[in-house]
Amino acid sequence: MGIFIDAFRGGLAMLVSGAADVWTIVLVSVQVSGAAVLLALVLGIPIGFMLGTKRFVGRRMMLVIANTGMGLPPVVVGLVVAMLLSRRGPLGSLELLYSRPAMVIAQLVIAVPMVAAVSAAAVSAVPRELRLQARSLGASPLQVAIMTLREARMGLLASVAAGFGSIISEVGAVTMVGGNLAGKTRVMTTAIVQYTRMGDYGAALALAVVLMAMVLAVNILLTRVQQSAERYEQ
Repeated sequence: MGIFIDAFRGGLAMLVSGAADVWTIVLVSVQVSGAAVLLALVLGIPIGFMLGTKRFVGRRMMLVIANTGMGLPPVVVGLVVAMLLSRRGPLGSLELLYSRPAMVIAQLVIAVPMVAAVSAAAVSAVPRELRLQARSLGASPLQVAIMTLREARMGLLASVAAGFGSIISEVGAVTMVGGNLAGKTRVMTTAIVQYTRMGDYGAALALAVVLMAMVLAVNILLTRVQQSAERYEQ
């Protein structure tokens, strides 16, 4: 148990003093994953709404792709994005490789299928008769869409949690496209791996505690919102 006690003491001292640019690492993580989650919601929820409410050619294939994407290996995403952004890649002229935008793109590819698939399941659970009734009463397509999303809000909250959880703890893709550059692209997950390899368990444990605290805080917030919605319905 001595290793854990020593690591805890060292990690606590590092957090308090801000040594090893720990808060810079946390800030980069929040910026990258926060941007990726917001973009994933902007893209994934409309896609999920379309898949959950519309009937069109290719819908089943899109659902298969979205559901398959929920289990997409992050290293595969990192490989494809790195190839696209490399100098010889089709997007090499943008010079985004080993930058925060590249990390956001990789995390976005991981999160969008997750958000879309969960959103589609939530929206499809809303009775079709409810939408038809709203249309018969003169509701516009936008009003029907807002009503449907409101009815599916519990599932949409789950899509937020799924999207956030799929990228905040991801290591492979961000390492491949970000490069783990100190002060620029180093995030909590890649820093934890590096500090562990260096034998600096205190720094690794400190960042692990911050990471778990962030995940816990987000899930507590989403649970409170869900419970508030349930009390409102009652």
